[in-house]
Amino acid sequence: MGTLYFSVTCSQSSLCSNLREFNSGRRNSKFFLLRSLHFGQSRRSLLIRRVASHQKQEFKDPVTEEALLDTFVPDSASIASSIKYHAEFTPSFSPEQFQLPKAFYATAESVRDSLIINWNATYEYYEKMNVKQAYYLSMEYLQGRALLNAVGNLELKGAYAEALKKLGHNLEDVVRQEPDAALGNGGLGRLASCFLDSLATLNYPAWGYGLRYKYGLFKQLITKDGQEEVAENWLEMGNPWEIVRNDVTYPVKFYGEVISGPEESKQWVGGENIKAVAYDIPIPGYKTKTAINLRLWSTKVAPEDFDLHAFNAGNHAKASEAIKNAEKICYILYPGDESTEGKTLRLKQQYTLCSASLQDIVSRYEKRSGEPVNWENFPEKVAVQMNDTHPTLCIPELVRILMDVKGLSWEKAWNITQRTIAYTNHTVLPEALEKWSLELMQELLPRHFEIIRMIDEELIKTIVAEYGTGDLDLLQEKLKQMRILDNFEWPESVAELFVKPEENSSLDPIKEEDVSNEEIKTISDEDEPEEQDPAKKNEETLEPESTPPKMVRMANLCVAGGYAVNGVAEIHSEIVKNEVFNDFYELWPEKFQNKTNGVTPRRWIRFCNPDLSEVITRWTGTEDWILNTEKLMILRQFSDNEDLQSEWKEAKRRNKVKVASFLKEKTGYVVNPNAMFDVQVKRIHEYKRQLLNILGIVYRYKKMKEMSPDKRRESFVPRVCIFGGKAFATYIQAKRIVKFITDVGATVNHDPEIGDLLKVVFVPDYNVSVAEVLIPGSELSQHISTAGMEASGTSNMKFAMNGCVLIGTLDGANVEIRQEVGEDNFFLFGARAHEIAGLRKERAEGKFIPDPHFEEVKAYVRSGVFGPYNYEELMGSLEGNEGYGRADYFLVGKDFPSYIECQAKVDEAYRDQKRWMKMSILNTAGSYKFSSDRTIHEYARDIWRIEPVVLP
Repeated sequence: MGTLYFSVTCSQSSLCSNLREFNSGRRNSKFFLLRSLHFGQSRRSLLIRRVASHQKQEFKDPVTEEALLDTFVPDSASIASSIKYHAEFTPSFSPEQFQLPKAFYATAESVRDSLIINWNATYEYYEKMNVKQAYYLSMEYLQGRALLNAVGNLELKGAYAEALKKLGHNLEDVVRQEPDAALGNGGLGRLASCFLDSLATLNYPAWGYGLRYKYGLFKQLITKDGQEEVAENWLEMGNPWEIVRNDVTYPVKFYGEVISGPEESKQWVGGENIKAVAYDIPIPGYKTKTAINLRLWSTKVAPEDFDLHAFNAGNHAKASEAIKNAEKICYILYPGDESTEGKTLRLKQQYTLCSASLQDIVSRYEKRSGEPVNWENFPEKVAVQMNDTHPTLCIPELVRILMDVKGLSWEKAWNITQRTIAYTNHTVLPEALEKWSLELMQELLPRHFEIIRMIDEELIKTIVAEYGTGDLDLLQEKLKQMRILDNFEWPESVAELFVKPEENSSLDPIKEEDVSNEEIKTISDEDEPEEQDPAKKNEETLEPESTPPKMVRMANLCVAGGYAVNGVAEIHSEIVKNEVFNDFYELWPEKFQNKTNGVTPRRWIRFCNPDLSEVITRWTGTEDWILNTEKLMILRQFSDNEDLQSEWKEAKRRNKVKVASFLKEKTGYVVNPNAMFDVQVKRIHEYKRQLLNILGIVYRYKKMKEMSPDKRRESFVPRVCIFGGKAFATYIQAKRIVKFITDVGATVNHDPEIGDLLKVVFVPDYNVSVAEVLIPGSELSQHISTAGMEASGTSNMKFAMNGCVLIGTLDGANVEIRQEVGEDNFFLFGARAHEIAGLRKERAEGKFIPDPHFEEVKAYVRSGVFGPYNYEELMGSLEGNEGYGRADYFLVGKDFPSYIECQAKVDEAYRDQKRWMKMSILNTAGSYKFSSDRTIHEYARDIWRIEPVVLP
């Protein structure tokens, strides 16, 4: 499907566009057309017409036409006219008033006009040049608000602020009217969004693909009972950034059967059929004309699938059954999957993303290639990146399209697929890798099951060829670890190798350990959003021994079907090679790479922290650090400078005042901006150890209560401890942790003896917009996961970039951050990754001796000081040596004394404000490496092999 272009044809000359010359002289700025409308007494009409059929006449050389616009930029007057135009002619509100909600939508539509021009020019040029393009597939994108980011990237923030002021509004007030797009939850989605920003800014030809969730994950409410979930309402008033492409739809099939045709061809027929409809969102780059695309799929059925006969007969539910079945695919991000229906819906979501996106990619390739299509050249023009295992079905889906639709042989289709698709791993533990029931896969996607079986047999052949049949025990172990189909019959080609005469069986005799009958998704990293109570794994081992279930191991399919596999931090990539996929690494070492994550410095410091950005620009002597973060290292030479430290401290204080105001608005708690702001905001999960943090706070509170007021003030630095994050709706233990934090806060915050010396605040419904307030005002940030369990993390990078000092374990990207900011500027504690297995073994053998202070804290919690709620399950999980929900799997007790000791060092450092300001400056200076621009350059060079395409 081709890109749609837009033109504006005026019915009266007074409505024609007014170009105003821009004489700023900024190099590499991008400028664009914007309407300046003159309103008279009579209503004007505006004709919008699709020009796809008139491209030769009106777009003979679109790039040249765009170049003519480079000398123009809208000023505040033309922008104000554009906003007024949209308020009148594209209204979502009644015409009588121009209140803030209406002002936001009109402003966003005005900005979108500007984006469309850059967007169209970008893709007209890509079509013309027929460049290789990367396609990034992710189940989630945590975009945040778009308005401020868009006007910032377009360098129009000042002009829009002035225009809105003329219209009676403040830009910041208008920006706050925008709801966060409910398309993601955690680091996985935020990483994808940072990547899109960097791709556009660096002029790489790329698209993102995802699903358009109507209700998101959930909106989090904090009540006296803890976390409650309600549906998101972000689409209630419409989304001004998206453009529905009703002409870009693709069929998606479920169930049915596979029938054989002539010449060994296969056809997938019958079953349930839906349509995927494209919704496009432009993603602008910073100081560039490039605007790339995020294409989201929504699902529906054709009108004839509405059963009119059933409706008229009074059977209304049956009449709309097909519609509901289609629409619910895009209702919720990560629907609960404890039931068979939930699992089926999740698999439908994953296949919808893969099928619609691959059909679209193939269609675009065919359009660009012309006739005849050279499919061998497909990998030279297309690179598909799977963000974790959710899009794994891209592999069999591309094979299906090439074989069943385009008529290629199995050998050619498989070879093309293996040269096209790459995989990013975000999960460090083998038991956490995604698996699907083979029975469900075979029922829901029968053709894909056949293809996956063919891929499995191909992989078995490769393994047998590599290791031979001389050592059958070794071969059997390799096959056990590497096969895609787990606990499945051997193919005939190798079955006879493992036949034991006394058993005369062709089945794999190996028993599966620690596997459930359900899809296994337990422990994940910052970038993997789904939670399941990890204790369930222990519970399953208590069940009577039974026949292991047949499963499809999606991660193994990713490695076998992709040409590149990357981890997301240096320590994580080593774990991937040496533990998670060691057998695959030995077979294909050339596939494995590291690509340490990064975050966009535009959103995460330049736009969300303008006060500190001005200080950085002043002391580095340039704004180039926004695009070239290596220039942040200039700050190192001034880290002891008293003037810089003074400016730095003042910028931080202004941000802390904003945080204090925000906390009062959201929670009612009043906090002192002069206290240290200590923040842990991320998904609630046992391995991220919010429990360790709050138990440390309880210990601090208990010690305060035991002291006299003078001793208390002498011993402790005042702190405001801020938490935020969502617990997955079915993750009971995580929800207990949320409840515990809020109960501790309710007690501590109302204790007159403690006053401002300690406050504990849980911010509800943590999202990107909340992060943009909290991170600039943070002084200490906690990244305290059990070592070896966080693949990377990205919030640690955002905090460091904003001059926040980190306390953490040697886990994920913490390792590299500590290297760059300096060991003296990072508070390190806890066991190391290589020690974890031994410590768990020691615990299981009953050799662990708990710290007395840890026992003291647990007893204090059980005393009821924080209310009547029974925390026995929570405290009990930290006790015992084995069993369901016990044995302190995440080593909270083991690391507790080291953590308390480290926190004392934090207090000591904070008392010396000169030292603390130096540490803060050096954190920002050392964060230069963690720009997503660096990460994307590495993906483009080493995996996708694409080049920047700069519009003339």
